[in-house]
Amino acid sequence: MDQPTPPLPNSNSNEQIWVVLSHLSLVIGVGFILPLVIYLVKKQEAPFTAEHAKEALNFHISFFIYAIGCLVLSLFLIGIPMFIVLCVGALVLSIIAAVKSADGVMYRYPLTIRLIA
Repeated sequence: MDQPTPPLPNSNSNEQIWVVLSHLSLVIGVGFILPLVIYLVKKQEAPFTAEHAKEALNFHISFFIYAIGCLVLSLFLIGIPMFIVLCVGALVLSIIAAVKSADGVMYRYPLTIRLIA
């Protein structure tokens, strides 16, 4: 028998929307700005939301660093396919993170540099 999924620590629907938007910010085109703002605003009043925003922010910063690496490697033509794989991976991981966070689960992105602790 399936166990019910645990509710969000803060079951406020606005908080859930901020959590999902922080993970999808790369997809909707605002990059690391939205998770940064959410983290700075919510870090005192909503720790669950701030933790998700911090994780998304670390992922977006890591993505930017990896994209610069692909740009440098594009001089040798290997960077172009690597950049395509990076973008597809970022899209898939962002969607997975948004779905899991909507269920109230803390998602940790793989291969993310944890710059903001």
